[in-house]
Amino acid sequence: MAGPRRGAGNVSRARRDVIVVGGGPAGSTAAALLAEAGHDVLLLERERFPRFHVGESLLPIDIPLLERLGVRLAEGPYRYKRGADFLDEQTGDFARYNFADGLDGTPDHAFQVERSLFDAALLDAARTRGADVRMAEPVRSVAVAPEVVRVESAGGVHEARYLVDASGQSALLAKQWGGVAPIPEFGRAAAFRHYRGVAPQVADELGREGNIQVLMLPDGWAWVIPLHGDTVSIGVVRRRALRPEELDREVADSPHLSRITAGARPGDAHRISNFSYRNTEPSGARYCCVGDAACFLDPVFSSGVALAMLGAETAVGLLSPALAARSEDEPSLMKPWRGHMDVIYRSFSALIHRFYHTRMIDNLFFAERPDPAIRRGLITVLSGDVWRDDNPFQQLLERSRRGERLDRSQAR
Repeated sequence: MAGPRRGAGNVSRARRDVIVVGGGPAGSTAAALLAEAGHDVLLLERERFPRFHVGESLLPIDIPLLERLGVRLAEGPYRYKRGADFLDEQTGDFARYNFADGLDGTPDHAFQVERSLFDAALLDAARTRGADVRMAEPVRSVAVAPEVVRVESAGGVHEARYLVDASGQSALLAKQWGGVAPIPEFGRAAAFRHYRGVAPQVADELGREGNIQVLMLPDGWAWVIPLHGDTVSIGVVRRRALRPEELDREVADSPHLSRITAGARPGDAHRISNFSYRNTEPSGARYCCVGDAACFLDPVFSSGVALAMLGAETAVGLLSPALAARSEDEPSLMKPWRGHMDVIYRSFSALIHRFYHTRMIDNLFFAERPDPAIRRGLITVLSGDVWRDDNPFQQLLERSRRGERLDRSQAR
């Protein structure tokens, strides 16, 4: 890792306990939990909320943490989500995986959220718990030294005992230190937009289950996410470069997508490229990286927000007592956090790899008579509940990383 860079200018106030860079789900969660524990927290967010963001489909594993944060999605403008649908227009294959059919103990639902509203609600949770939240204050540089963290932002220079990098795909520290390692075998580009004013019968149909729909495409896939009211999010992910206009072509060529969007008003098209990567040094003395700043996986199984929020919660569980004991400078402080998060990274990485490079979708997801125990275990993994020892599917998935044929041997 390269040496730390020093900022310049006047320090804005007394040294904080923690500076959190980024106000997305990871940063807001970390700031809220740290402030609730009595720590002095400064959160710096480069944009002003609400703002558009992709990643609208949550997992059931998020539900207990959202309740802990006081964010009650059932009371807001969000869509109840029972599971996920997979379909292939070319073959006619269709499979529905509702979370209620998973192993006991996992929440049976999640939500589809418009991220502009959801992220603002999480940021409000951090603010109401005592975090000093500053929006529209982009960070210009970060220096992590043995005795102090110094962050230079548009508002001045701030010092803290610890830094939580929740800068999302900007990956502030990883890029500053050359620690971004691409994952080339996953998706490489996505184009997406919102459609508002979908036909009432279509909105009712999509909202009945509230499921995300994953459409199989040559060299990729497409998502359909029903949001609150008459709004739908549609995106295309490819394993090659992707131009925004290809989204419109894919929608026009698909009878299913054309029917959903007929008469709707398309919003602005957005594009993300080269988005699957990991941070080779996600933690060290006086810092850790959470959410997309630590790792971003292909979004096919909607793991992004879960990884962000759960990673932040686990990191805070280690950091808070260390701050109280003044041992936050210990380089190995986050070693248990890295081990904990490695379980979910491995599980979803193995699933994503097999999605792109094997016939798992045909032989397992679309199987006519799948093994009931394997199916329940698959649903539980799709729920994000991966820290348990009673899931036969996850055990097979782990062994498949060593060469066993999960997709072929378990579909009956």
